[in-house]
Amino acid sequence: MLRLALLSLLFSATVSIYDFKVPSLEGGSIDFSKYKGKKVLIVNTASKCGLTPQYIELQALHEQYKDKLVVIGFPANNFNQENGTNSEINEFCKKNYGVTFTMAEKVSVKGDDIHPLFKYLTDEAAKMGVEDPIKWNFTKFLLDEKGKLIAVIPSKVKPSDESLTKWLK
Repeated sequence: MLRLALLSLLFSATVSIYDFKVPSLEGGSIDFSKYKGKKVLIVNTASKCGLTPQYIELQALHEQYKDKLVVIGFPANNFNQENGTNSEINEFCKKNYGVTFTMAEKVSVKGDDIHPLFKYLTDEAAKMGVEDPIKWNFTKFLLDEKGKLIAVIPSKVKPSDESLTKWLK
């Protein structure tokens, strides 16, 4: 809890998505500053959700638009549907859905222990008039090439839906 409080303090001065670095599911770090000039799709994921098959379409987006889009999954157990360890999540995603897009370590995307990145994203969504955007797993945050949030796509909207792909064409 203290670590999250310190992270929140550290990122309270964050002015851009490019200021964030988060642990990767496979080890190492995901440095968002490397994604300048590309669109970024951030998705809170879960392995035991009715929407889990969206991994297939997220992988397809990753493959089809890899030159201009970075897909990053963030496993989260906020809705009690992702109780595995980081290692178990990684194995599940690769084995069942062939996931090769970037995955972060499991985080909290809501509540008192919200990860600073998701606090930033929900604050940016609020500026767009989207209050409390994360109502379930597989909420999608689309950022443009300059790191600005341009769309919040609800959970039930599939990654292949026109409301998302129109931004990629």
